[in-house]
Amino acid sequence: MTESAPSSVQRVIFRAPTTGLLPVGFLALCETPVVATAGPVFTLLYLVPIGLAAWILRTRTVVDSEQLRTRSLFGARTLAWADIRSLKLPRRGWVNAVLAGDELAPLPGVRTRHLPMLAALSGGRLADPNAAAEDAE
Repeated sequence: MTESAPSSVQRVIFRAPTTGLLPVGFLALCETPVVATAGPVFTLLYLVPIGLAAWILRTRTVVDSEQLRTRSLFGARTLAWADIRSLKLPRRGWVNAVLAGDELAPLPGVRTRHLPMLAALSGGRLADPNAAAEDAE
């Protein structure tokens, strides 16, 4: 994904990198000798890499000029730009949207480095913190 949003972009998808599937595949490979020698009950160990792979492939945030659609492993949520009061920026992890009543809605795949692109797609509803820092200097 590019860091800057061209003016022609109508929709951007933020997600976990699919290269995360490499260690998941390695985990499954490393579990194979245990499963082969320990007995049939240990085939349940394969549920861990299957669940991790499903999480990597499913979780995402789709942003356009009208709304944000978040998708987690077991559900999905649509947020209108008007429902978002602000963003909570963590030191590590994903950005959260602050809704009415101080409810937090995680935005899977959206990191602080994506804030300029998110601000551009919001159509002025969210301020770009990098632009505000440059104006202060």
